[in-house]
Amino acid sequence: MTLADQLDLALPQTQCTRCGYPDCRAYAEAMARREADINQCPPGGQAGVARLAAVLAVAEKPLDPAFGIEISTELVARVIEADCIGCTKCIQACPVDAIIGGPNLMHTIITAECTGCELCVPPCPVDCIEMVEAPQLPPPFLRAAHSLGRYRARTARLVRWKAEDDTARARKKASNPLAAALARAKGETP
Repeated sequence: MTLADQLDLALPQTQCTRCGYPDCRAYAEAMARREADINQCPPGGQAGVARLAAVLAVAEKPLDPAFGIEISTELVARVIEADCIGCTKCIQACPVDAIIGGPNLMHTIITAECTGCELCVPPCPVDCIEMVEAPQLPPPFLRAAHSLGRYRARTARLVRWKAEDDTARARKKASNPLAAALARAKGETP
């Protein structure tokens, strides 16, 4: 197991990006390269800093408030149903597929799957998402493996969908005689 693997396992897997990296894995890799500090993960809090310090065999330090503050109670997103316009922007932003709904339909949060990352809040054009306390949920570290599995499944699905879309576009372009002739004129393979 690499150092980055060990550091990744010590993170809460909220995929919140508050650390300044696009996901927990990228933050772990940056710490392994000594390009990021151990105190940049607010969802992990001080206990997370201690875990990361132990993995790296360095001294623990206080959580850096520049990246956010530690929250004592679990937070999850909640859709204000009467205000939701069904734009799907929150669904696209959720790194763990914790939001369900469809275009022009009201959306809802699967509370047990929400990591509290807050990434769904900024893209909402009608401000119908709020963060609420969920004291019944275990802390992120106890749900980390499950959350990581959901994040990986979503990422793999998006990659697969993009490849399928690219293939369909290529087929459509190849079946269009005018597009094929233009591609040959440009020296491209249709």
